[in-house]
Amino acid sequence: MDLHRSRIGCVIAFVLLPFGLCMVLFGLGGSTLRLIGGLILGGLVMLAGVAGVVEAVRPFRFHISLEGLTVRTAELNRLLPWAEIDHLVLYQPPPVLAGKRMPSPLLLLVPAPGSTLDVPLTHRSPLDDRPCLLLLELHDVREKTDQVADALARYGGSRFTDHRQLVRQRFDSARFPVEARGYDRAAVDALVQKGREALRSEDFLGRLGAKAEVELALVELPLVAHGYDRVRGDAFLRDLSAALGRFEEGEEESG
Repeated sequence: MDLHRSRIGCVIAFVLLPFGLCMVLFGLGGSTLRLIGGLILGGLVMLAGVAGVVEAVRPFRFHISLEGLTVRTAELNRLLPWAEIDHLVLYQPPPVLAGKRMPSPLLLLVPAPGSTLDVPLTHRSPLDDRPCLLLLELHDVREKTDQVADALARYGGSRFTDHRQLVRQRFDSARFPVEARGYDRAAVDALVQKGREALRSEDFLGRLGAKAEVELALVELPLVAHGYDRVRGDAFLRDLSAALGRFEEGEEESG
């Protein structure tokens, strides 16, 4: 399977270039202050556009096959045989409120012992904290994340883990004991279902909204006769909230 670079960056770049030029021309027809502002702002916008074009035309290849991964990026230009790959992890970073969209899913590579991969290992595996290489940001390619995951599972076998599935499976079964007075079962079931759907989504605002509802419910869930055990319910909902995301820049996901 061949992956293809996303065209979005190139489209944005070609929008920025004429926009920046218009700002420069606008500045030429006015006062000195307007001229300086137009030159500075227009120049910065055009510079961003040029950078986008350069990035869009940079050589790129990512091929998944029985032999391994054939990669051509800024850091690599070679075949990575499966024997050199101890593990591949597809990881979805949690949303951050300070950001404007859901962070890109990351494909992380843990080299096998004796691998000749000679690049800095700047990331840590979410599975076991081993050093690993950021191989690909999935927002940079046209193929859907699930398509890439299917190909990696097909060719990589046990070397590949979709961390998103591990997070989802953790909340697929919510079974709580019933006590004489506990949380309203229908309210908890509806809340958990909404949290599960949000975990399967890449909708940034949807995940943060579900997280906010879970946290509010921890304070306001109604108590009824023959309801769910409150201790077990609180623990489950806290874990679900942590999985849905984090609110502060740089705060680590708990759980």
